[in-house]
Amino acid sequence: MQLGDILDDVSIDVATSSLEIDRVEIDSRVCGPGALFFAMPGTKKHGVAYAREAVALGAECVVGDVSASLDAPVVVVPSSQLPALLSHASATLTGHPETRATLVGVTGTNGKTSVTTILASLARALEWNASSIGTLTNERTTPAPPELYRTLASMVAGFDATRAQSLIALEVSSHALDQHRVDGLRFCVAAFTNLSHDHLDYHGTMEQYFETKASLFTSEFAKRAVVWVDDPYGERLAGLTTLPVTRVSRGDVHDVMNSLRGSTFFWRDHLVNSPLVGDYNVDNALMAMSIMSAMGVDDAEIANAMREVTSVPGRFDVMYGRDITVIVDYAHTPEGLERLLRDVRSLQPEGRVITVFGAGGDRDRSKRPEMGRLATQLSDVTIVTSDNPRSEAPDDIIDAVMSGCVSDAQVVRESDRRRAIGLALEKASTGDVVVIAGKGHEATQTVGDVVLPFDDRAVAKELLR
Repeated sequence: MQLGDILDDVSIDVATSSLEIDRVEIDSRVCGPGALFFAMPGTKKHGVAYAREAVALGAECVVGDVSASLDAPVVVVPSSQLPALLSHASATLTGHPETRATLVGVTGTNGKTSVTTILASLARALEWNASSIGTLTNERTTPAPPELYRTLASMVAGFDATRAQSLIALEVSSHALDQHRVDGLRFCVAAFTNLSHDHLDYHGTMEQYFETKASLFTSEFAKRAVVWVDDPYGERLAGLTTLPVTRVSRGDVHDVMNSLRGSTFFWRDHLVNSPLVGDYNVDNALMAMSIMSAMGVDDAEIANAMREVTSVPGRFDVMYGRDITVIVDYAHTPEGLERLLRDVRSLQPEGRVITVFGAGGDRDRSKRPEMGRLATQLSDVTIVTSDNPRSEAPDDIIDAVMSGCVSDAQVVRESDRRRAIGLALEKASTGDVVVIAGKGHEATQTVGDVVLPFDDRAVAKELLR
């Protein structure tokens, strides 16, 4: 496609306009012939610093908000227009895949992955085309526009053309909203799960964090809202948004019965049999069902289809061995960890709870002591270990976590995550539950600049054998 057709609202000369472009990139390292490189402002360095590398690798043109002397044309636009232009260029070059499926955007601190994955599974059970984009599918929770639109295009291309309905559920992070990654998308439904302590290293305050999340719930982005109102921020959001709102609460269900095999409950006078494990997955299922209902699907059909919904990888993954139960979960915030451990205790009240967890490096440091406090209050034995330490020293992160541990708790520190899991399994007796929290579905561990293969589920299964 010619550049003039991609940047149709930008004034460029004839020669530049006739350049043939086959992809948009914001990472100079992956540029090549046919690439259009967008030099985006960064938190540490401006993308224009990498423009020369992009051109050297074959980029046909550079678009940015500052000029540069390069061996390729440079198109300069105002900073305020750059994010929207990036989205527009990405969408145009991929054939506007966002128009060929119903989009649902889910935001919140905890539950985004579970709700989007359950929603897509529920839609497939209802014989829709459906998929989800987020933590399980891409490196970033919400990809930048070039990757996002390529992912959308790939998904819609794989859909069955004979099916009448297509849905893509997208996790929308606060970073993505602040960095305008979803500009240009129009969601049929915007959904809110909850808001709790996380990402304050980026947003600064809970108020700013909330305001960023709330920006999704405007007519610019969505037609209607589905909001979990048992959360105080959700209740506040439901009152603030001008969108039509479906208010969702745990009071919408009754006669809930949970086990390590799944759950049953009544929703809108319909019996729901769900294979999803954990009390918090009742809430996640409730959000997914309410979203489908808000889109006009019959409630009885939704309730019946829930029996076919598949579990979410790395979320309350249950495995057994030697008369003990092992649960692997992605819980990595204070609220997520508390909810997980309370669920575990209610499902297995007789045995001890032995928890293995850590905290990620180069992320919100203020939540670490709180996670230490909650883990030691709600566990019989706590083993504090490494998560993804990234550039930080693992022992420094562990020190911060342990500074919040309750004084009379049984706590062990073991920075090697594999040894920590092994130690937990050694300590477990018949009827005990070992909880491995923080990484869930992740199959790698980042230490410094090195990404190592490490999967909590695989390690636990191996050591159980």
